[in-house]
Amino acid sequence: MTIKIDKKITKYRVQKPEDKAAEKAAADKEAARARKEDASGKVVWMHEKLERPEVLIGSTYKIKTPVSDHAMYVTINDIMLNEGTEHEHRRPFEIFINSKNLDHFQWIVALTRIISAVFRKGGDITFLTEELKAVFDPRGGYWQPGGKFMPSIVAELGFVVEKHLQTIGLLKNLEMDESRKALIEQKRAEYELKHKQQDAFAKSSYPEGAQLCAKCSTAAVVMMDGCMTCLNCGESKCG
Repeated sequence: MTIKIDKKITKYRVQKPEDKAAEKAAADKEAARARKEDASGKVVWMHEKLERPEVLIGSTYKIKTPVSDHAMYVTINDIMLNEGTEHEHRRPFEIFINSKNLDHFQWIVALTRIISAVFRKGGDITFLTEELKAVFDPRGGYWQPGGKFMPSIVAELGFVVEKHLQTIGLLKNLEMDESRKALIEQKRAEYELKHKQQDAFAKSSYPEGAQLCAKCSTAAVVMMDGCMTCLNCGESKCG
């Protein structure tokens, strides 16, 4: 085969048979290493075309709000990517919400399909928590047991998703350091001491909610056997 050289030759080197053998050995070694890495460390990323396995790992969370007579059960199923390798990764794959309350059926179905689609798309999905928690109910929110205000049911779903992402390691669980916890406990103790009841009933050992007895003037009257009875002096409406 004739090769035409258009440029000026400045230097040349004669290739020896051993040089060809060395280059071929290096190429074979690199190809073998690539095949080994592809077999043991191939990373599978989340995307919308990833098929659903027969079995998924799931967690179910119960939501009971004062604005509804029926509880909501939120189930989030996770898929394990690259299981058994150093690239093993657990990610949420789908979400289901079940409730006997049919008033919210349409938007619940729509919301679960959208969230599941975002899960399967892959990438950074942590933004979902902030978007859901920012939803406010125009009729007003509600208070959870323990004194935490929840602006809407959708916002509580956002907190549930956030808790799940923290559980599987996609979000960091932001906890206060020990010094801040100690400061809060100190301020709480100071407030309780300052506003502590100082009257005769402050050290009462009787049940909380007991009424005042007209005979002994002690907050110890409770309902017993159908009658209002004083636990301090024994006074009873039934004689």
